[in-house]
Amino acid sequence: MAVDELQAIIQRCQILEEADFKGEDFNLFLVAGQKCLEDGYAAQLLEVIKNEKNKVIIKNMGWNLVSPLVRCIFIYKQEDEKREYCLNILDQLVQLCNPKELFLGLLEQIEQTSADQVCQMVMLLLQPLQTVLLKLQNKKAYSVGLALAMIMNQLTPLPVPHTKQQIQEDKLGVCQCCNAVVDFAKPFVNEVVKNMEKSSEYNDVELKEELLKFCMKSLKYPLLTAQLEELEGIEEHPFRHFATKIIDILWDMRELIPLVFSHTKGKSPHWENQEFADMEQKNSADSLACLSYLMFVQHFGIDFFPVVFSPSYLLQCNMTHIEVLLKRTEESVLSKGLDLLESCLLRIEDDSLLHQYLEFRVFINVPQDLVKIMTLCPIEHLRKKSLDILQLFINKFDAEGKYTLFRCLLKTSNHAGVEGYIIKNIKDQIHLSLTKAREDVWFTGHQLISLLDLVLLLPEGAETDLLQNSDRIMASLNLLRYLVIKDCESDNKTGVWTVLAKIEQNFLKPLHVGLNMSKAHYEVEIKNKKENRREAPSSNRVCSVTVSGEKMPAMTTEMQLQVLHSALFTFDIIESVLARVEELIEVKIKATMDKN
Repeated sequence: MAVDELQAIIQRCQILEEADFKGEDFNLFLVAGQKCLEDGYAAQLLEVIKNEKNKVIIKNMGWNLVSPLVRCIFIYKQEDEKREYCLNILDQLVQLCNPKELFLGLLEQIEQTSADQVCQMVMLLLQPLQTVLLKLQNKKAYSVGLALAMIMNQLTPLPVPHTKQQIQEDKLGVCQCCNAVVDFAKPFVNEVVKNMEKSSEYNDVELKEELLKFCMKSLKYPLLTAQLEELEGIEEHPFRHFATKIIDILWDMRELIPLVFSHTKGKSPHWENQEFADMEQKNSADSLACLSYLMFVQHFGIDFFPVVFSPSYLLQCNMTHIEVLLKRTEESVLSKGLDLLESCLLRIEDDSLLHQYLEFRVFINVPQDLVKIMTLCPIEHLRKKSLDILQLFINKFDAEGKYTLFRCLLKTSNHAGVEGYIIKNIKDQIHLSLTKAREDVWFTGHQLISLLDLVLLLPEGAETDLLQNSDRIMASLNLLRYLVIKDCESDNKTGVWTVLAKIEQNFLKPLHVGLNMSKAHYEVEIKNKKENRREAPSSNRVCSVTVSGEKMPAMTTEMQLQVLHSALFTFDIIESVLARVEELIEVKIKATMDKN
């Protein structure tokens, strides 16, 4: 019987001194204890462990029982009496065993758990782990850091619940587990705070640094990807509750405000491997970006924040974090980046942001990132929001800032739709300048002519793909039409009449040639398609067609003809506006000549 075997081993060890225990004794104790648990004799094993005579044996050998004990706890159902005995055994081991050995045994269980059970395992062992760590005298900071790192590393691969239903169900236990881990860390935070209050120069920084690492990891997982908006029907949002606790820890340790205003914090480990160094820097950047989002968008810890900084300075501080978030592809992270940028911009008055801010590289990178989201992101509402925020970003700058941004985006966007949008913005700024009592030097005269050189031209001359560039071309023609109508040749405030010959040479004439070539090409295509349709009466025959250099999905002949006719219609519109612009130029020149 398993209990008899265990008693025999116990009696043998009782007569030995602690120093005389051998490896064989440890193995025999483990095998006998494991057999007791597996055969259902947990109650008898508990009595053996509680026996005062066996205290020394349990202190040295008891930690070996952690693995079989945990297995049995998971096997037995919640209401099973044997499970309760196993939990009592675990409590006894925590009280009696060597803390260092038991600590490693408990961590090993968490490390070896499968992903679907890791949250249950962590929830089971958090209290024993906390008790053991509080008993440790040497290397407590290192052990606390090791425990927190191990737990977070095991949780990180688990998917973060996003929808209301997922959060409520919490199938894997991520929401519950994350909040339990913060509670687990609380006594150690209190220890740090107590020591800091005793002395203004707190020298024992190791434990504080380990807790700071935990907070940084928590900001990256789960908070960076978590949905943190208030949800109707959920009284206490688990991730909002978790975020509040993390912010409170940072504040208690006097690290919240320094972190908000720094891109790196604490001692960065020296990695000989550059790949590891880059990974550490990226993780830190993600965490700090999430912290800024929590404070400035969700207003966690905002009551601690000093109200002395200008909105433009706060934008400058957050731009690096915004860039980090906008570089990501996950919907929840991109949304955080857009929300953080929007929140910072809404605090700033229109036309008040100085152009000197554009000397910081990040102020150029962020609008370029917005353009990438507008043109490449597969999620429609994020594309629309990026467009709105780009306009908001433009609106905040002074005239020179807007001018610089327009030049930059025209050169870098490589997207006709975006270029057309920027050209429309240029037209709006010219209109404001012409209707003001005092002209704006950046959107009239020599500065404007320099900008028009980028606008009123075809990228590849007459051979430019007019269909692909139609948005840009239409915006350019509308701008030119506006300039001709609003600015008389005699006034020439914009300077457009000075460079009219150059505009005709670089833009209008090549556009005429390009239109004639494009229309002729598409008319031939339509003719060929119609002839092919007559030869093959089945109009449902599927073929492929290439438009603007891109191969379209397989289409019937009728569908292809519709696409080709649509292209011709676009050319007709461009040609109509072009004719109107040339007519206006001719009328204005004639009127000036008649007047003279």
